[in-house]
Amino acid sequence: MSKPNPTDRLYSRDHEWVKDNGDGTAIIGITDHAQEMLTDIVFVELPEIGKKVAKSDPVAAVESVKSVSDVYAPVGGEIIDVNKKLEESPELINQDAFGEGWIVKMRLADAGELKTLLSAADYEQLVKEEKH
Repeated sequence: MSKPNPTDRLYSRDHEWVKDNGDGTAIIGITDHAQEMLTDIVFVELPEIGKKVAKSDPVAAVESVKSVSDVYAPVGGEIIDVNKKLEESPELINQDAFGEGWIVKMRLADAGELKTLLSAADYEQLVKEEKH
């Protein structure tokens, strides 16, 4: 069963989460629901620091025993950090999708884009609808 979605984040319809740091930067990862659908994650392809992405651009790739899935940027910006731990331990996403399993940090191009994302409650509703 998926863990509850933290209410201090916003969510995309593509199952990414964004934690706004309040200083023009944000941390991005995939949701617990997404890692559960992927099953065992065996490899994460991280972007280069300094890469600029627009909202909905692929920002990373996550490979599981089942498939390879793109991780899309829920907001646009510049990659300022990547979670290097995932290179050695991609399973951190399975173990702690909302914590140690974060994927990238970015400087937001337009903080207004955060308003286009879902709250935790709205995201939970989306997941329920997808299961039916």
